[in-house]
Amino acid sequence: MNISASLVKELRERSGAGMLDCKNALVKTDGDIEKAIDLLREKGLASAAKKAGRLASEGLVDSYIHGGRIGVLVEVNSETDFVAKTDEFKEFVKDIAMQIAAANPKYVSREEVPADVVAHEKEVLTQQAKNEGKPEHIAAKMVEGRIEKFYEQICLVDQSFIKDPDKKIKDLLNEKISKIGENLKIRRFVRFEVGEGLEKKEENFAEEVAKQMNM
Repeated sequence: MNISASLVKELRERSGAGMLDCKNALVKTDGDIEKAIDLLREKGLASAAKKAGRLASEGLVDSYIHGGRIGVLVEVNSETDFVAKTDEFKEFVKDIAMQIAAANPKYVSREEVPADVVAHEKEVLTQQAKNEGKPEHIAAKMVEGRIEKFYEQICLVDQSFIKDPDKKIKDLLNEKISKIGENLKIRRFVRFEVGEGLEKKEENFAEEVAKQMNM
């Protein structure tokens, strides 16, 4: 179904959710704006978007160590210290730490990816498309799609959640914001892997972590 830009805009203004989330909701509800609002509310996206501008300066720094081989430190912020001490928030932070260990993102979100890194990747992908003999307009669309895949690999919030691959980390974050009732923000992380950057035999520790999380 073709969803008009004006309908997406109206839903965004009424719900406060993001443009892409609004469009997806309208597609799933065949353009019924009331049903789309209900769908966004069920997913927690409407209320989450409205809380996104609120200051989150409390929170928690947590760690996850996998078999002495991979270590992660992550900071997740909340609006209040009270929320930061709840079991639900602590569990969420732990899930994020394990996600980082398993999926090895390089950045929290695509806004953090340096412009020169994106430009270089686009250059490589464009050359790949040309090498495949694709016409210029087809190559441009291919690059656009592959750049999205690139972001999904290197950006934490764009990754599929290890425990539920049908859900992205940003969806999980929005659900928690809606349920907890405060703005939450994954601020920063560091990840260490034994021997990283050194010559060594091939071992996939990240795959081990992923298997453990799906147990």
